Amino acid sequence: MERLKAGNWGKYIKNGYRVFVGSGAACPHGLMRRFVRAAPRFNDLHVVHIMTLGATPWCSPKLADNLRVNAFFLGAGTRENANAGVADYTPCFLSELPSLFRDHVIPIDVALITVTPPDEQGFCSLGVSVDVVKSAVESATHVIAQINPSMPRTLGQSFIHKDMIDAYVEIDEPIIEHAPVTLDPVSLKIGKYVSLLIDDGCTLQMGIGKIPDAVLSCLRNHSDLGIHSEMFSDGVLPLFENGNITNRAKGIHAGKTISSFCFGTKKLYDFVHNNPHIEFHPSEYVNNPAMIARNKKMIAINSALEVDLTGQVVADSLGNRLYSGIGGQVDFIRGAGMSEGGRPIIALPSTAKNGSLSRIVASITEGSGVVTSRGDVHYVVTEYGVATLRGRSLRERAMAMIQVAHPKFRDELLERVNRAFTKPVRVSPAPKTIDELGEVDLIKMRMSDGKDYFLRPLRPSDQQRLQQFFYTHSEDTLYQRYRHIPKSMNTERAYRLVNVDQSRDVALCIVDLQGPREVIHAIGRYYLNDAGDEAEAAFVVSESKRSIGMARALMTELINIAKKRKLKSILALVRKDNRSMSKLSRKFRFKQTPCEDPSESLFVLKLRR
Repeated sequence: MERLKAGNWGKYIKNGYRVFVGSGAACPHGLMRRFVRAAPRFNDLHVVHIMTLGATPWCSPKLADNLRVNAFFLGAGTRENANAGVADYTPCFLSELPSLFRDHVIPIDVALITVTPPDEQGFCSLGVSVDVVKSAVESATHVIAQINPSMPRTLGQSFIHKDMIDAYVEIDEPIIEHAPVTLDPVSLKIGKYVSLLIDDGCTLQMGIGKIPDAVLSCLRNHSDLGIHSEMFSDGVLPLFENGNITNRAKGIHAGKTISSFCFGTKKLYDFVHNNPHIEFHPSEYVNNPAMIARNKKMIAINSALEVDLTGQVVADSLGNRLYSGIGGQVDFIRGAGMSEGGRPIIALPSTAKNGSLSRIVASITEGSGVVTSRGDVHYVVTEYGVATLRGRSLRERAMAMIQVAHPKFRDELLERVNRAFTKPVRVSPAPKTIDELGEVDLIKMRMSDGKDYFLRPLRPSDQQRLQQFFYTHSEDTLYQRYRHIPKSMNTERAYRLVNVDQSRDVALCIVDLQGPREVIHAIGRYYLNDAGDEAEAAFVVSESKRSIGMARALMTELINIAKKRKLKSILALVRKDNRSMSKLSRKFRFKQTPCEDPSESLFVLKLRR
């Protein structure tokens, strides 16, 4: 290892060489400034890297005759050049990029990296970016390092011996920081919906930005969370400080946070420095879907530029305009999909450009690249709710996706869907949210059987779930609910029952999430009278879930909604042999009054106005 002098670049770099640049916050900026000054001596250099933080002077048009950049993930410094055609973008799964170096598909002649000073045994840490840097170093003919005493010393598979370094410069400079973003109401609402899909003991993968930070901010009451993520940022720090992240329940690397890189503020860099509970490993290990799947209840949270109604995810480009890269999205979506109890989630705002453009689209923009296929997507979350897609038909997917689109685009999307099917999808009246349920209309609750369920509005996409729920009923249940014993619940009738104008009538259900499968166990409704001041309530609970509090939970919410809508009263017409409904009515202090039919009782709850 020799000290690099200004005149020594030609010893390590020749015309036509491929030069790798270190990643993220570990980009060797001091070394790169020297490289840029020397670049005019060379012709046709190929500079390759994933995203780097900070200035990118090697992308200057003045160096166009000397070098050309090829990025595997576009950032602010490379995006415009790639779109202008003066730089290249190579799409690649992050888990597979190291093999391109090692197999000499993309051979590396020189690696320019940042390391910590060597320790007593001569080992330097790669610091906050191990990712593809380690494989580039191991594959390169020559390694030139910036030794930066300010670089955090991270643990794991993050070390290289000083003997692997051919030349070095010692430049002490601050690590580039990435300030936390300010969370807006849309991001926070998405975060709350996503947090409801996360249980205690889950292992998390998340990126950086508003939505990941919003999700993390909603997890302060969770316990025994774990981290196995290609990267993390400051958003995890409060959860470490609060004891929410313990990594105890992961199933692999118990007690350890596993990542391949991080970037954030100095507080984050100080946190990872010599921290024995944080391990950094190469991308081919961290992003390996088989390795990811070994974590129990793996939650992968990724974003998108747009998603079509079948679940195809556009993430690296929009139309012919390049934006970012494939990165680790597919690696983690697939790994989480294979994990026991795992949930792959795509989370995004429903609109772009100040609400003028829908991110939920009938068909992807021409020229856009599909990063994640519709076969890989299990959940899509926007500020309007959660669309569950796995195992659902194209028609069912379209209905679920329309429900999480912005309301002003739903009619247009529905029209596009109906043009695609010979038999139209029926959604009339247009589904509306129930604002009275709170900021998010998905309520997680634990019943007396010790299990968690979700209370939410009944939706048009519940048509098949409603049919399945109907066929679990006994004849006695059917008679008490419908006053006769219907033999079938055909598609036409099911559509009518799930298409509810929730601004007038109200229909709630309680569902069980069995993986990505939602099973309806109870439905509670009220129907508004013509005068608009009184409503009649009706309930049905599956036989297997009675006496655990579902009807009580539904009644509580129906009463709350009725009070907020300033109704005068709620009625319940109950058969006298329906003891459970009679008991429920009395519990909520309904007054029993005589009824013309001696087999029935009328219960009335007067509401304060």
